[in-house]
Amino acid sequence: MASSTEVPDASDGALSPLSKRLRLLLGAERVVDDLRRYFGIGLPPGEAPFTGSRFEHLAGGGDRWEVADRFTAEDLVAVQTLSVTVPASVALDILEGPLGVRLSHLLHAIPKDTEMVDADADVVADGSPADQAWQLLRDQPDVGWVIAGKLLARKRPRLLPVYDRVVRCAVDRPPSFWLALHTALREDDAAVHRRLLQLRDVAGLPQTVSALRVCDVAVWMGHRAQGHACPR
Repeated sequence: MASSTEVPDASDGALSPLSKRLRLLLGAERVVDDLRRYFGIGLPPGEAPFTGSRFEHLAGGGDRWEVADRFTAEDLVAVQTLSVTVPASVALDILEGPLGVRLSHLLHAIPKDTEMVDADADVVADGSPADQAWQLLRDQPDVGWVIAGKLLARKRPRLLPVYDRVVRCAVDRPPSFWLALHTALREDDAAVHRRLLQLRDVAGLPQTVSALRVCDVAVWMGHRAQGHACPR
């Protein structure tokens, strides 16, 4: 019999590949312990949480209303908690130059208070303001797709996911991760999204940790622990 924390079964043929993969990953026995360890819940004395546990919370979050449509110095520090650094020349352009102006215009067009599961697909589709912002950041010198995605996840943590090479390897490299994740979260009466919220509650995480972030951390911790060598 399935435990109360497992994703309900659905007809396998009716599910997208990413949904099937996430059901498997999020049903692992270690998931709740991984989440608690990452976010520092119930750690023994002397053991610190992962620095990434501060990513969405540093300085009150990157999606605070007064800063949601512009990148701040706090956002640049926040991505460093996820083990990446924005090159200094790009950081200055984001904070004080024309790049920051262009990004602010695009951020203004990206919904602020929307969960990915509730968004229309065109919000995360190719050519959307979110995609344009990602491409603009990705194409800056020494930035690339990982840093670009983490910057945008800081500004829209409930809509745009953190995505790096470990997670990409774990989820079998879907051609468009945003669209594939959007589909996976919505299908079968949003079973995967509900599972993520359930995991958040069972692990005792703050409500300010988004479902997308629960997904990222759970998948990243599990795949990293397995010692997989993920090709670039």
